[in-house]
Amino acid sequence: MTSPDRIPDTPLFDRPRANAGYALNKMAMGLSSPEGRAAFLADEDAYLDRFALTPDQRAAVKARDWAEMVRLGGNLFYILKISAVDPTPIREIGAAQAGMDLQEFLDTRLGKVTNG
Repeated sequence: MTSPDRIPDTPLFDRPRANAGYALNKMAMGLSSPEGRAAFLADEDAYLDRFALTPDQRAAVKARDWAEMVRLGGNLFYILKISAVDPTPIREIGAAQAGMDLQEFLDTRLGKVTNG
């Protein structure tokens, strides 16, 4: 069980959350090797089966729900390894972490106004 977060909507990566996210982080760290990346891309389900992910962690990975992965104990530095294989632009992860859609994130957080 993770501890209560002290800052609203900001998961604190403390010992309980780190312990809860161990398998998730181990899975993501496995993507550091060419073999891990190849296995993930060839059969994501089989790759995920190698790790003791909780059903919620597995669902978050499959959905590429970045904020949920962090809430479930994922360390962002490890979770970003998934985005490198996927590939998911870092700005999309930033938007998810901020609870915004990409356009709102670009407009408000990065000061970039785009027209499609």
